[in-house]
Amino acid sequence: MCRSIAELDAAVADCFACPRLVAWRELVAREKRAAFRDQTYWGRPVPGFGAADARMLIVGLAPAAHGGNRTGRMFTGDRSGDVLFAALHAVGLASQPTATSIDDGMRLTGVRITAPVHCAPPDNKPTSGERDRCRHWLDTELSLLRPTLRSVVVLGAFGWQALLPVLSDAGWIVPRPRPKFGHGTHVELAPVEIDRRPLHLFGCYHVSQQNTFTGRLTPAMLEAVLSDAAANAGIGASPPHG
Repeated sequence: MCRSIAELDAAVADCFACPRLVAWRELVAREKRAAFRDQTYWGRPVPGFGAADARMLIVGLAPAAHGGNRTGRMFTGDRSGDVLFAALHAVGLASQPTATSIDDGMRLTGVRITAPVHCAPPDNKPTSGERDRCRHWLDTELSLLRPTLRSVVVLGAFGWQALLPVLSDAGWIVPRPRPKFGHGTHVELAPVEIDRRPLHLFGCYHVSQQNTFTGRLTPAMLEAVLSDAAANAGIGASPPHG
């Protein structure tokens, strides 16, 4: 059992539990994309990123093959990350609007970013078995963050479905039937222990190119969800534009 976020991040980066994902992440790291042929790819599981005492958690899907799998940091170096970090910066939760490398100076304010699957999957589609094998990392992460965590933003239905049972095991009461994913969904989860604070759960469309290029998810929509989650977490954020 990891006793700190730092221990967790180090352990995640050394995981070889899923043969298909190990083979894929390493193949991509060897073959590379032409634009990055001179770079050394991370080619390993990508740990979460952000504060060890975060009050707000953002949960994605899995690292991108030429994004996190290349840079070693969640949502860093790909177009989905461009959208997410620009929005985080716009609402006062990130130190800069772009994330290009693990040493670019990016700092988050009271926020941590993670995913239910830590390796880049082929076609961006992890299997249910891979999600389940990776779950113990998310269980540990939620356990470590529980004392400070006040809100969670889930990007997409895959992350929503993966996270709900983890939240239940971590000490919050998930209603039955389970709340359905939707953009702008906001559910307040009561704690099992009466001396703990409730958790505010928010749904948001994923920052995939399919969603952002088509206008299904606009910067204003994303900023609005992030601002609401930050307000419920009690961390400073600017109001969304517009």
